[in-house]
Amino acid sequence: MKLWHCHDARSLRALWALEEMGLDYELEMMAFPPRFLHEGYLDVNVLGTVPYFVDGEHHLTESTGICHYLVETYDQHEFGIRPGEPGYGNYLNWLYHSDATLTFPQTLYLRYTRLEPDETKALVGEDYRKWYLARLRMLNQRVENHEFLVADRFTIADIACGYALYLGESLGISEAYKAPTLAYLERLKARPGFIGAQKVQKNAAPPTA
Repeated sequence: MKLWHCHDARSLRALWALEEMGLDYELEMMAFPPRFLHEGYLDVNVLGTVPYFVDGEHHLTESTGICHYLVETYDQHEFGIRPGEPGYGNYLNWLYHSDATLTFPQTLYLRYTRLEPDETKALVGEDYRKWYLARLRMLNQRVENHEFLVADRFTIADIACGYALYLGESLGISEAYKAPTLAYLERLKARPGFIGAQKVQKNAAPPTA
């Protein structure tokens, strides 16, 4: 297996999962954005996005999809929920919720406040910040009385949504998180897989331009 990754990008979900599962993989660390700064990357991934993941004939570009693939392909059901098990529907919902509901407004906030800053765009970015925080309602409610999102155990649903919370922290949005959500994020960051992923990406960091 090989994962193309940029520091703390969405590909961190896949790296975190690989570390939690103890699977063997090859990592190619790239500067962000790789479509401009990593020569030949568009020949590898025509989208120019991260993550990019290859396992034999399988080529995946979606971070949560890679996590799901690893659970099902490598019998890592300790980190997932099987069809027919209690919580299966919630498990799938959290996996899709992580990007469709949470990370989407964050990427627009990032674009309009960090990547393309000007007075007008900053106002748009602030709107998306508020949108993201409003979309945390379901997660806020869940972690008030639960250690993890599904089945009272850690799964890739926590990786998927936990990354969104972590990205919010990187963007300076976490100051508005509710106390139970902050505590949940700290639990996830204390996971050996998360700590391992941080160490791996630090040690594999490409030279700065």
